[in-house]
Amino acid sequence: MGNTNDEAVKRKLGIPDWRNLSKDKVLKFAAAMPEMATEVRLKLIEQFPAFKDLGKANIDAVTEAHKSTLAANENSQNHFYKASQDQRDALQADLGRDDLSEAQRESLHDRLERNVGRVSEKDSESKQFLGAGMKVVAAAGVAVVVLSVAFVGGKVDGARDDGSEDSQ
Repeated sequence: MGNTNDEAVKRKLGIPDWRNLSKDKVLKFAAAMPEMATEVRLKLIEQFPAFKDLGKANIDAVTEAHKSTLAANENSQNHFYKASQDQRDALQADLGRDDLSEAQRESLHDRLERNVGRVSEKDSESKQFLGAGMKVVAAAGVAVVVLSVAFVGGKVDGARDDGSEDSQ
């Protein structure tokens, strides 16, 4: 793509204009930047606001999906905790009865202990889930930054050393 003009780049990407640079074409586009002529890179850099907007739209989409996932997780957690609390309340009420044998009391205590253990496990599971979700959001942010650097990197690469812009 060394001497390719921006029209050829758009044809290769299958887009009619730069506003149509979709999410799935961004990586292909960024990978092609080093192969483009300097003039083409400079012209494409003029389109950077559209690229930035695409990156922001991607981050916004990931953020919204993450928020939705967090809300669903919180709802699930609340249902679990409510059911667990209801069970503990019932077990506590049973433990308050005077007509229980020692074996029955021990069994109720064991069930209460298992309930508390499940709540602790669920809490740990939720924290791991939330941590993984934050990694996804962070990775999406890093990807946008890396692609932006790759995009702008074409300008830096083309205008090196003596300030002249050689065609690649």
